[in-house]
Amino acid sequence: MRVKGGTVTHKRRKRILKQAKGFFGSKHLLFKTAKEQVMRSKRYAYISRKDRKSDFRKLWIKRINAACRLNNISYSKFMHGLKVAKIDLNRKMLSEIAIHDEKGFAELVKIAKEAK
Repeated sequence: MRVKGGTVTHKRRKRILKQAKGFFGSKHLLFKTAKEQVMRSKRYAYISRKDRKSDFRKLWIKRINAACRLNNISYSKFMHGLKVAKIDLNRKMLSEIAIHDEKGFAELVKIAKEAK
């Protein structure tokens, strides 16, 4: 007797087609095209997870820069002043401070101006 493994194959194909749910055209119907699209989609998702980190960093820098300009200092001079003053805050936190606590951010700007 030969081993056919029909249940294993069926389960594998069903899993791929389930992942391809919502894809356009034959990409969610036919196993081969669905598998190709799922692999491509996973690759895009992997790359996008890495890209998201740089996208957020860019956003934080823009927010900090805008807040700095309101306080008459450039972003680079502000960041340098913080580094000289040994204030170690990451860009995400600086961005949150700039949005929610304008007085606190103005104090940081004052410290950065005095430090340089």
